[in-house]
Amino acid sequence: MATDIKVSSDNHVALVEIVRPPNNFFDLPLILDIADAFEALDKDDNCRAIVLAAEGKNFCAGADFSNRGAAKSAADKKNKVEPTELTATDNPLYTAAVRLFDCKKPVVGAIQGAAVGGGFGLALVPDFRVICAETRFTANFTKLGFHPGFGLTYTLPNLVGSQRANLMFYTGRRISGETAMEWGLGDVFTDKDKVREEAFVLAREIAESAPLAVESVRATMRQGFAEGVKRATDHESAEQYTLQLTSDHKEGLRAVAERRPGNFKRC
Repeated sequence: MATDIKVSSDNHVALVEIVRPPNNFFDLPLILDIADAFEALDKDDNCRAIVLAAEGKNFCAGADFSNRGAAKSAADKKNKVEPTELTATDNPLYTAAVRLFDCKKPVVGAIQGAAVGGGFGLALVPDFRVICAETRFTANFTKLGFHPGFGLTYTLPNLVGSQRANLMFYTGRRISGETAMEWGLGDVFTDKDKVREEAFVLAREIAESAPLAVESVRATMRQGFAEGVKRATDHESAEQYTLQLTSDHKEGLRAVAERRPGNFKRC
């Protein structure tokens, strides 16, 4: 079956690459494909580290709401609802997202260009991020009259602290690569054309260590992490369900599409 990811492996390092250039917008089928790839690599004893990358200008510029039929078909196959049409209790997109955080192998992210909204959440799945001056991180949910999702209310404060996370959430501010490095969102800073190369350098360095020991230490250091993401996404989904019904959310979508400030009415 055709997918929008490519998976390859060389010298104990696997590459999981999103192939939806230039912006690599995500939807439920894409996240399911990445989760399936991670779980397959967890079972591959030859794999000691994973590089998560994307082809094109941006790592992941957010959610794709243009192809709801395909997303619904993928959800229906699992007897669930479409993630862009939330219910109060069920969001299959976040069920798939939690699977990413439950991966047992260390992951290095090659984050070039923009990581926006849920794409920002996806960029925080890896243990480490290689970034560049052109990298941009944006949690623009409140600009859309919406609540942050994809586990960001758990993962972002863990990396940058609650004060900086709140600043990003409340304002929807875009963070540059230099600021991201200063705040701890990036671990390696390099030129844009070397982001993927440096991600592989770090992944190979990890792969040179004893794999059982690395996985043991990682399990210790990330104990309860996936469970924390699950609790966060459960709450995020409930808040998103409530807010998607508001006029302010509809206005936020229009305002962002029209590149203007929102005219919000608290309704």
